[in-house]
Amino acid sequence: MAKILIIDDDAKMRRVIGSILVGDGHEVREARNGREGTEMALQEPPELIICDVTMPEMNGHRVLEKLRGDPSTAGVPFIFLTGWGEREDLRTGMNLGADDYLVKPVAPDELSAAVSARLQRHRLTGAPRGTSVAEATPEKIATALDLTAREAEILSWVVKGKTNPEIGIILGIQLTTVKKHLESTFRKLGVETRTAAVTHVLEMLNG
Repeated sequence: MAKILIIDDDAKMRRVIGSILVGDGHEVREARNGREGTEMALQEPPELIICDVTMPEMNGHRVLEKLRGDPSTAGVPFIFLTGWGEREDLRTGMNLGADDYLVKPVAPDELSAAVSARLQRHRLTGAPRGTSVAEATPEKIATALDLTAREAEILSWVVKGKTNPEIGIILGIQLTTVKKHLESTFRKLGVETRTAAVTHVLEMLNG
């Protein structure tokens, strides 16, 4: 069971998501807007946050920036809720440090799977020792591994657990382009698998 905070100005959406998560055994809190959600998260940091992008007072991007900037919430897994027509918002949010995204309306099995995956990945890689996944930025990766800006950008999403199709959507590039850059990156790193690449990145960043 995990403590999860839902931030969305749509009461119906909060109820639907909340009921699914409670059914999965999680403890759920709800915030009606970004400002309220930020305050709740800082007062009592949750184990995971699900946040809408478009909200009054403070949108999801500002919420993420605020929480990533505070040590108590910097490493909390953060999942965005976005509409089909908000692809540019999606790319912006992921570049700000979001861990995942879900497209509304959210299917129950998709929600459960995303939450479970992010919680598990955080438990495995989000320990305070060394460089965490969230800190593996394209800039740090490019400098540490002598990669091009695009190679480092794509590799940073691999580190965060994104699939090739997801990376293509986030960056607005073709799937074949993602694959070609990864092939080049793997050759430079001397690795053959995504797992080996991620391990190499974190080891290099940790010095």
